[in-house]
Amino acid sequence: MLKHLNETSKEILLELYNKVWENGKVPESCKEAVIIPIMEESELLTVPDGWKEPAFTRDDNPRGLLEESSFATLFPKYREAYLKECWPLVEKALGEAHIKVSLDLIEGSMTVSTTKKTFDPYAIVKARDLIKLLARSVPFEQAVRILQDDIACDIIKIGTMVRNRERFVKRRHRLIGPKGSTLKALELLTNCYVMVQGNTVSALGPYSGLKEVRKVVMDTMKNIHPIYNIKTLMIKQELSKDPDLRTQNWERFLPKFRHKNLSKRKEPKKMSVKKEYTPFPPPQPESKVDQELASGEFFLRESVKRRKKMEEIKVKQAEALSKKQEERNKAFIPPKEKPLMKKTAKEGKLDIEAIKDKVKKAKTKKLGAPPVNPSPPTSSTTNKKKKKTKGKG
Repeated sequence: MLKHLNETSKEILLELYNKVWENGKVPESCKEAVIIPIMEESELLTVPDGWKEPAFTRDDNPRGLLEESSFATLFPKYREAYLKECWPLVEKALGEAHIKVSLDLIEGSMTVSTTKKTFDPYAIVKARDLIKLLARSVPFEQAVRILQDDIACDIIKIGTMVRNRERFVKRRHRLIGPKGSTLKALELLTNCYVMVQGNTVSALGPYSGLKEVRKVVMDTMKNIHPIYNIKTLMIKQELSKDPDLRTQNWERFLPKFRHKNLSKRKEPKKMSVKKEYTPFPPPQPESKVDQELASGEFFLRESVKRRKKMEEIKVKQAEALSKKQEERNKAFIPPKEKPLMKKTAKEGKLDIEAIKDKVKKAKTKKLGAPPVNPSPPTSSTTNKKKKKTKGKG
């Protein structure tokens, strides 16, 4: 701050510092200060509970608007049949705000414009958002809510955020969820109506909810799963119910998600090292004549050269034969056997009675073997046999 002062201000400050230095006392006015608190962004955006904005009436602007404003938007061909059906309702809803609306089926466009009776300057902006929502496949029952003062809309373009088409479709489906469950959870947590259509996401609801919807949609298209943001919203909703925690910082309660690098290999497999630039060309390889001159073979006779080549060939053949012989002998090398573990005899006397019982049980199990202890015939059976013999006699 002192750098940007002019010369007169610097001289006054210099005199003041010299007087303080000489007297050894600081004036009382220098000990006083005005503290201006800097409000946080969350505190600036919050609205007191129970506060409602008063409605804008004709008494606020009795003379009306000076100039005519108009907006137009195009709609796809498949929306033509639906717009024909609901167009009388659109005209009736905008007629209350004195907004003129027209439908052009030849060009495929909708136009809204102000009239002389229009008194609300922001009504034309609300009418523009209404026709935009109708063009993006939002039903009229939901789109007409935009005319309320505490309701706004946000059309998020997601078509250019992902280049690969398959990846784009996959992430868009992730935003919707199985049977629309993710989208339904997002609507319940933000009090907004969300419509995913083509390359855009249309959201309709309060301003605070639209901010959260945009964040979730943008993070989803950046490959961040929406369940993380939904979990954060659920925790915030529970914390907002407690009046003691409303003024506190919620970072300690919110989950912190970090991006995980799924690829284990962080460095490339092949490292290409660039050679240093030199203005000189690389050295030329030596020819056979140069190699013979360096070794001295150039000066030998032809017969000696042939004899030397034959010796080199014989050495190579001997090495090849020895390798082949080793490979053949590998088949005749017996494998290593595991050492046999000697079984130690159990010490103690044999139970002879137990062995006898086992043998008896085994005999009874055999087919056709007589029972070991046949039961004696009862007296009733013997009496019956005697009676039969007497009858025959």
